[in-house]
Amino acid sequence: MEYTWSSLTWLSASFSGVLLLLLFIWAKARNGSAKQCPPGPPGWPVVGNMFDLGTMPHQTLYKLRDKYGPVIWLQLGSVNTMVVQSPKAAAELFKNHDIPFSDRRVPEALTAFDFDQGAMGLNNYGAYWRIIRRLCSMEFLVNKRINETADLRRKCINNMIRWIEEDAAASRAQGGSGEVQLSRFLFLMTFNLVGNLMLSRDLFDSKSKEGQEFFTAMNRVMQLAGKPNVADFLPFLKWLDPLGIKRNMVRDMGRTMKIATGFVKERVQAKKSGRENMKKDFLDVLLEYEGDGKEGPDKISEKNVNIIILEMLIAGSETNSITIEWAMTELLRNPDLMRKVKDELDRVVGRKRKVEESDMDELPYLQAVVKETLRLHPPLPLLLPRNTMEDINYMGYLIPKNTQVLVNAWAIGRDPDSWKDPLSFNPERFLGSNIDYKGQHFELIPFGSGRRICVGFSLAHRVVHLGLATLLQSFDWELGSYVTPESLDMNERMGLNLKKLVPLKAIPKTRAM
Repeated sequence: MEYTWSSLTWLSASFSGVLLLLLFIWAKARNGSAKQCPPGPPGWPVVGNMFDLGTMPHQTLYKLRDKYGPVIWLQLGSVNTMVVQSPKAAAELFKNHDIPFSDRRVPEALTAFDFDQGAMGLNNYGAYWRIIRRLCSMEFLVNKRINETADLRRKCINNMIRWIEEDAAASRAQGGSGEVQLSRFLFLMTFNLVGNLMLSRDLFDSKSKEGQEFFTAMNRVMQLAGKPNVADFLPFLKWLDPLGIKRNMVRDMGRTMKIATGFVKERVQAKKSGRENMKKDFLDVLLEYEGDGKEGPDKISEKNVNIIILEMLIAGSETNSITIEWAMTELLRNPDLMRKVKDELDRVVGRKRKVEESDMDELPYLQAVVKETLRLHPPLPLLLPRNTMEDINYMGYLIPKNTQVLVNAWAIGRDPDSWKDPLSFNPERFLGSNIDYKGQHFELIPFGSGRRICVGFSLAHRVVHLGLATLLQSFDWELGSYVTPESLDMNERMGLNLKKLVPLKAIPKTRAM
């Protein structure tokens, strides 16, 4: 096709006109909101602050606080974004504006397989969310149910200890040092625990190829879900998927979905053939749900059952295993603190029996280590993005409807006005303190707060404490010959969650019981 000079001139003029229109709209929006919205860094035309966040947005935003204050305004392409980075600002949000801030802003990557439409954590604030939340709270994670399943947690943790011993022995038999990669065993333990609570069965063992496939694919899913995506900020590019994030998510989430769907299909077929579960579990609750006709669906579709099961498997295994790995990393980096925790365990529990959940109230230093770990290494550094459902007057600012809201829990845990020497790992700061992470002390909110606080935090509390205590009671841990506490890698790998960039490897030496 040939273009005449006049047609080229017309195309050029049209392009220039569209560009000028975009610049005008951007400038007008920017100028119109400048007097009403929180302060923030200046942005480029059209793209705004999209390219200012870097590869570690939670760290970049934390550094902006000194200049712009604890509430920051960003223009990420066409998406208005407010960032909350202090306990006072978080308290104002969760205590006084919780409902209008309770909607979700979902990354394009997590719309693969309509995951956001079925998952509780990503669903908009409404009838479906309330129903799934109620089922989780009353049938899956109610305290009575958690109390009754202490034996399951002990079984899964015992299996983890056995797998670590076997892996270390295999390494030594091959001439190695006995070093193990802890994250893999922590994941298997927490994954099987959630599997027992939801599906009444262990799902994988340490040699399972399917388990390794799920672990690898899930890691990619979480990384892709938290990766800055230009299609999230400029929605007209969604169809193009310029960074390939959605395509890769379809591939990796598809692998995890296939495995989770297989578990559900087994149960559905068992029900059809009359082989009922002797003990009703959470999957039964989802499959047998019947609405009351007042709000929400009469039944939960099989597609959404698959999504909910996958969501619980990922969320329940990832947050707990990440927290224990960071705690072990900090203790190996601080041998004096490691010694204090082990001395407390020896004094309170001894070595003639295994530590139990009933011992935790007598282990204040262990509890302090967990709190300090969650302060410095919250599993979800920016929690999950919220979205305003209406125009809101917040701390003297007018926040428009459909504003994305990020709560930087990572920055709040490092708030210099709340924490003395905030960058140091110091469990002693929690001894004698009543600060906890149940959503009421806003200087420590690794699980969020308000209506959308993580539904599983009470289970996480038990798993993390018992898992960490058992690792410390069962083994004396050493770093490899080429690693010292000072050289231990502490870099983060950014995704939706906050993992170690380099997985922790250490040598377990069995302690005499």
